[in-house]
Amino acid sequence: MTPSADPLSDVLASLHIRAGSLSGLEARGSWALRFQVHEHIKIGAVLDGSCWLSVDNAEPVRLEAGDCFLLAARESFTISSDRRTPHRSAEELYRAADSRIVQLGHNLATGAQERTLVVGSSIDFLDTTVALLLGGLPPMVHIRAGTPQAQAIQPLLGVFLDEVSAVRAGTSVMSDRLTEILFIQALRAVVAADMPDGTSLPGWLGALNDPRISRVLLLMHQKAGHPWTVSALGAQVGMGRASFAARFKELVGLPPLVYLQRWRILAAGQELRRGERTVASVAAQWGYSSESALSTAFKRITGISPAQYRSAPAEAVIATRVGWPAVPFRVPTASETRAGSPDA
Repeated sequence: MTPSADPLSDVLASLHIRAGSLSGLEARGSWALRFQVHEHIKIGAVLDGSCWLSVDNAEPVRLEAGDCFLLAARESFTISSDRRTPHRSAEELYRAADSRIVQLGHNLATGAQERTLVVGSSIDFLDTTVALLLGGLPPMVHIRAGTPQAQAIQPLLGVFLDEVSAVRAGTSVMSDRLTEILFIQALRAVVAADMPDGTSLPGWLGALNDPRISRVLLLMHQKAGHPWTVSALGAQVGMGRASFAARFKELVGLPPLVYLQRWRILAAGQELRRGERTVASVAAQWGYSSESALSTAFKRITGISPAQYRSAPAEAVIATRVGWPAVPFRVPTASETRAGSPDA
């Protein structure tokens, strides 16, 4: 596994993900759909009209045409025309549908009422250790149409609609790629912006915005097999051992050497999956003194041995997020950024 120029690219390159099929919702009048707890990341965009998106234990967000959103795993949510209409089960509606675009509401044929059109898909992580690294996603990421991240996606929204409207040659591959692009843009938006209260985003993604900690993360990724100590890592960015260790844990959520070990296991796992090398040679490359040392660390982090990991089919595992503040994350528009006071 060759390290790249930034940690986010490393993680994205390591992602074993499964993208769900694209689906759509065309709704008019008063309507509300309730989606139960899901074991994957939901991602989508509003192509026309507007609606409310309400995630459990978080403030509702108004979505307008051109807005994109990402919902973390293990969150129930409701999407609706307003906040008063009683909801119905989304799962039941989609199971009964005979089209990838589900129609909901009154007077669909006449078009007398405002139309809302939403398309979406899902992302499953197929690797435990990657899920741990990205497990700090907020419950909701709202990318408004006026942001640079959303503007980069705008040309693709028409393609989303084309793909969800009809089955064509290569549809499944195209759907996967579109979902992956939207997911990456959402991650970029999280890294680039502040939280609604003006503070930095906590967790691994937020740490990429800290000049010193991001440099250390890059060192860890580029030289993962080096026998790093906490003092040596701190010295690389002009920080003392104690202050560096505290700052790293505050931002990343893990002590430096614990993070380094998880990254080594992820990288070693990628090599093992290729099936071309012995466990001993992989262990030596990623800083372990022996095959036994790698096996012990590997099993402690993933729950299975390197040999089992190499031969077993990948399973979707989503890391449970603990203690995340119950507020949605919205990417501020350019005008809000200049004003220095983005709305929550």
